[in-house]
Amino acid sequence: MTIQRDLEKTINNRLFKKKVIVIVGPRQVGKTTLLQLIADSSDKRKLFLNCDEPDIRRKLDLPTSTQLKVLVGDAELVFIDEAQRVRDIGITLKLLIDTMPEKQIIVTGSSALELSNSITEPLTGRKFEYKLFPFSFAELCKDQGFLEESRLLEHRMIYGMYPDVVNNQGNEREILTNLASSYLYKDIFEFQDIRKPEIIEKLLQALALQIGNEISFNELSQLLGVDSATVQRYIDLLEKSYIVFHLRSYSRNVRNELKKSRKIYFYDNGIRNALISNLNPIAIRNDTGALWENFLLSERMKCNQYSQNYASCYFWRTTQQQEIDYIEDNNDLLSCFEFKWSPTKKAYFSATFSSNYPNSSFKVINPENFFEFIGADL
Repeated sequence: MTIQRDLEKTINNRLFKKKVIVIVGPRQVGKTTLLQLIADSSDKRKLFLNCDEPDIRRKLDLPTSTQLKVLVGDAELVFIDEAQRVRDIGITLKLLIDTMPEKQIIVTGSSALELSNSITEPLTGRKFEYKLFPFSFAELCKDQGFLEESRLLEHRMIYGMYPDVVNNQGNEREILTNLASSYLYKDIFEFQDIRKPEIIEKLLQALALQIGNEISFNELSQLLGVDSATVQRYIDLLEKSYIVFHLRSYSRNVRNELKKSRKIYFYDNGIRNALISNLNPIAIRNDTGALWENFLLSERMKCNQYSQNYASCYFWRTTQQQEIDYIEDNNDLLSCFEFKWSPTKKAYFSATFSSNYPNSSFKVINPENFFEFIGADL
C-alpha cells in the first residue's frame, strides 16, 4: 500500500531551483518510495542511481565533472538513493550542482549522511534539506479516513507507524523487534567511534522508561557505568539518528523555574515499546499517560517539520512542581498545552506562568480534540 506523504508536495514545489534536495531520516521510513512518488508525478527525463549497487558507488566516488556529465546524460531529474554509502558524497553533489545547475538532483540518505558530516560543508548554500519520519497520523487519515484511523488510535500508540508495521497487520511484533534491534542505529557504529556498543541499547531502554520525566545525565551515567560526557554524546548521536528528540525547559522570568532540565521522547511509540518489550494493550498498561504524551509530541514534531513551522519547543516546570507539558514559542507568542488521556480529567493553567507570561494561551489535548494539534483536522 502506497500512502501519500506530506513531504511530497513540499519537494515538488522546490524542484529546479538550482539546489540539491536532500531527504534524510531513519531507516525504513519510505525514502525510496517517496522518490518513486516524486518521479511518477513528473514528466521530466529521469535517472535513478541506487548506491546499494557497488558499480554505482564507484561511479560516484570522487568523479571528474566530465565523468558526471557522461553519467547523467540527458536526464533532467537525477535521483541518488542511499547516498550515505558513497564516500565524500558531498563533494560529488557539489560538483554536480555547480557544473549542471539546470539539472535537479534529489538525494536520500540515512542518518549516516549527518553523522559522517559528508554533506554539510560541501553543500552549504546549495541544498534544501528535509527530514522524513514514519507515517504521521495525519497522513494515514488522508489515506484511510479520520474515522478509521481514530478507531486505530490505541493500536498506533502501541505499535507506532513505521511503514512496514502499518502495511503488515498481524506481524507488528516481529517487525518491531527487528527494527528496534541495532538495525535502526547501526549508522552510529559505522561512522562513530563507539567503544561500548552495548551501552547504546541499555541507554535507549533507560530513556524509554523515562519518557515524560526529566532526565539526569549523572543518574544515567551511574546506571550505565560510564561517565556523564559519554551519556551526553550517545544521546546526541541517537538524536542525529532520528530515534529520539528532546525538549528543553522554558525559563525566562520566574526565579524558581527549572533552567537546564530536558526530557527525551521517541519519534515512534512502537520503537519505544519494543525496546522495553512491552507491546501490551492500553487497557492493561500503567504507562498510558506517558504513551499519550509521546504520541502527541512525536506527531506534533512531524507536523511542524512538514509544515515548516519553526517554533521553539519546550516544557515548563518549577521547583514547586508547577508544570506545563508542552510550549511552543512563535516570536514570543507562547502556546501552552497539557496532555490528558482521559477527556474528563481536568487540567489548570498555572497562575504563576500566566501572570509572568501574559502573551500565552493554554489548551488541554485529549483523545476528543487532538486531531487539530497534530495537523489531522481534515
